[in-house]
Amino acid sequence: MKNRKILSAILSLVLVAATALSMSGCSSKETASSSSSEAVSSEAEVSEESSEVSEETESSEESSEVSEESETSEESSEESSEEETADESDSNASSEKEVLGEGSTVFDFTVVDTDGNETYFEIHTDKTTVGDALTELGLIEGEDSEYGLYVKTVNGIKLDYDTDGKYWAFYVNGEYASTGVDSTDVEAGAEYTFKGE
Repeated sequence: MKNRKILSAILSLVLVAATALSMSGCSSKETASSSSSEAVSSEAEVSEESSEVSEETESSEESSEVSEESETSEESSEESSEEETADESDSNASSEKEVLGEGSTVFDFTVVDTDGNETYFEIHTDKTTVGDALTELGLIEGEDSEYGLYVKTVNGIKLDYDTDGKYWAFYVNGEYASTGVDSTDVEAGAEYTFKGE
C-alpha cells in the first residue's frame, strides 16, 4: 500500500512535470508566434513607411515637373511678350512719317489704301500746289481731265473707277476737298490725304 502511495506520488510528479514541460513548450511557441507576428507587423510598418517615402518622392518629382512646366510656360510667355513688343515697334515704325522733298514749306501727306492701311509722309516743297508737290516726288500719277488731274495712282497703288469701281478721294485737314489736288494751294502745316474708296 505504501508502495502504491509512493508510486502514485511519483506518477503525480511526473504528470505535473510533463504538464509543466508541455505548457513551457506552448508558451515558447506562443512567444515564437508572437515574435513572428511582431516581425510581420514591423515589416508592414517598414513597408508603409517605404510606401510613404515613395509617394513623397513621386510627389516631389511631380512638383519638380510642374515647376519645370511653369518655368517653360513663363519663358514662352516672355518670348511671346518680346514678340508683341517687336510687333508694336514695327507698327510704330510704319506709323512714323517718311520725310520727302526739299523746300521751305512743310505739310503732312497720308495715304489710306482700300484695306485701311495708312502710310504717312512729311513733305518739304517749294511748289505752290499740292498736286505739283506730290507729282514731283512721284507720290501721285494721273490723267488730265476737264476737271483737272484725275489721280489714278497714289504711292504706287493704282485705282481706276472705270475698271474696278474704286477711286482716290482727296481730303484737306480731314474734310473732303472742294478743289482738285492740282488746284489746291500748299498750306504749311496742313494735312492732305488720299483715301482709296
